[in-house]
Formats: sequence, C-alpha cells, structure tokens
Amino acid sequence: MPVVADRPAAGRRTGLAGWWNDFWFRPTPTSTLALVRITYGLVLVTWCVLISFDLRAFFSASGVLPEPLSRPFAWSLLRVFPSDAALYLLFAVLVVAACCLLVGYRTRLAAVIAFVVLVSFERRNVLALNAADILLRLFGLYLALAPAGAALSVDRWRRARDRFWSFPARAPWALRLMQIQISVLYLFTVWLKLRGETWSDGTAVSYSLRVAEVTRFEIPAWIASSAVASNVATYGTLAIETALALFIWNRRARPWVIAAGVALHLSVLAAIMVGLFSATVFVGYVAFTAPETATRWLEGLRRRLWRSPSARLRALAAAGPDPAYQPSLPWDDPPAERQRAVPG
Repeated sequence: MPVVADRPAAGRRTGLAGWWNDFWFRPTPTSTLALVRITYGLVLVTWCVLISFDLRAFFSASGVLPEPLSRPFAWSLLRVFPSDAALYLLFAVLVVAACCLLVGYRTRLAAVIAFVVLVSFERRNVLALNAADILLRLFGLYLALAPAGAALSVDRWRRARDRFWSFPARAPWALRLMQIQISVLYLFTVWLKLRGETWSDGTAVSYSLRVAEVTRFEIPAWIASSAVASNVATYGTLAIETALALFIWNRRARPWVIAAGVALHLSVLAAIMVGLFSATVFVGYVAFTAPETATRWLEGLRRRLWRSPSARLRALAAAGPDPAYQPSLPWDDPPAERQRAVPG
C-alpha cells in the first residue's frame, strides 16, 4: 500500500516559507486522520453512554439548574428549545452523529452536528461539565474541518471500494490544529499550576489524594502524607507535562514523551475520578502518530482480517488490491483526485 505523499521536488519552496507551507499544506497520507476519527468516535460514544444517566438532571428545566447561566454570546439550541422532548431529541441526534463518526458515514456532516450539539449541552449547564468536554467539542470542530472520511470509512467504501485500504494524501492543516491544541493545553496547564502555591512547593498531589469525594479508593496515609512522595509526584507531573508541551514535536523524543503522558494519565485515572479527560487527551496523542506508522498499523490490521475465520471480515480485508501488493507509484488516487489533493 503506498504511503509516500510527497509532492514533486520541482518547484517546492525552500526556507521558512517552504517549511510553513509543508507543515500546514503538504499532502500526507490520511491514515493518521482515520485513526483519530475512530478513537474520537469511540470516546464520544462513551461520553454519550455516561451522560445519558444524568441527562435530565443536568440539562432539563426540572434538573439542578432550571435556567442556564447568563453568559454573553453563549448560544445553545437548548436555550431556543428548552423542553424535555427537545433535550432527548438532541441527545439522540448526538448519539447518531457519534456512531457516524466512528464508522465514517457522512463524516463531515456528523462532525459538524456533534460539535453543535456538544456546545449546546455545555452552554446549557457549564457547571456539569469539565475540561474533557471542552476538549471533546474542540476536537469535533477540527474533524469537521478535516477530510476525516477520506480513508477507512463508509464514505470511502461508497466512493472507492477498490481503494478502501489506501490512504489518499490530503493537506494536514486541520490535524495540525489538533496537535497544537494538545501542546498548548499542556503549556498553559504548567503555567497555571506554577502560579499557585501548592504546585510550586511540591504538595499539590498530596492534597488531591486526600480529597475523599474524588478519589477512587482510600489512599494509604503514608503515601498521601509523605513529603517525599508528594514532591516526586508533583514535580514529576510538571516535568512530564512540560515535556508534552515542548518535546512532543521532536520525532525522536515523541514516543518516550507520549509514553510518559499515557503513564501519567493512567495513574491519575486509577486514583482520581477525572471522567473522560484522559481518554480525550489520548485522542490528541493519536494525532501525533506519524503517517507511515499509522499506515503500518492499519496494514497489519488488514492482514489479520485477511486471515480471519469470519467471511465478513475477510471480505472487508479483500476490498482493494492484495495486501501483499506494494504499488510503486507515490499516490493512491487517480489523476483527478490527485490534482485536487495538491494545494496551490
């Protein structure tokens, strides 16, 4: 399967302008974007399942906040249609949009709908949601701007079934926005933490582990009250988050930095109830997967499906050329699609 997405060398810009153009607009395989769309769809479906238990309590007129807080320029469909029927209908639309994103059906429309509905829920009751919800809707916006259905999707199946397992090259600017979002998230997190006293003196983690309302289990006193353990955990968290903000852009350091970030978030998730924040951040980590790596993973998945005992899975793997076949041309698309993929 071709993974090379480089434009011809002739006429390529050099210097800062060339770097800027390549960073934002040089076509790259959409294998990474396909993985981002699928992981985002999984997280959004999970969000829908979890919020469904408290839907009426959080967002209806008979719930904990009968009227939305007055905020300038804060729009919400639930302000225009405040009834319970509208609430349930809007939630059903979100569930359908999440499933469509997961499988890549009418992908751009599904991403737009998901973004609008998530904003409507957030603006209806800002007190019920957290940073994970904000990040979730921002990722939805970026997917709406991206060609998220270009590969490994129902849209791709309907448009070019014979090239279902190829990853056409597209300009990555929307994916870059998602990557920058993750970097800026950690940068400002560290900056805000250092402005406080407990993070500067190394006691912040100790305090958080002793808040019984958010801890998943009773932390042993010798850990929660240990100055050494608190210092190591607090400054270690700041070091990892700083590395995620800065060194995640270095391809050599990236695997180690992301591994540290995953370990950090899993440890926080195991000890403290932080909702879907960690899972949503992991979607951003997927956005940093190199296209050639994402392609290799998906090719491995296809080979597994090819050997599956299920006839349907084998039929899915058979969509397109033999998985052992490696075309020599640098583009997956026919000339007409290839021309549209190259900016300028």
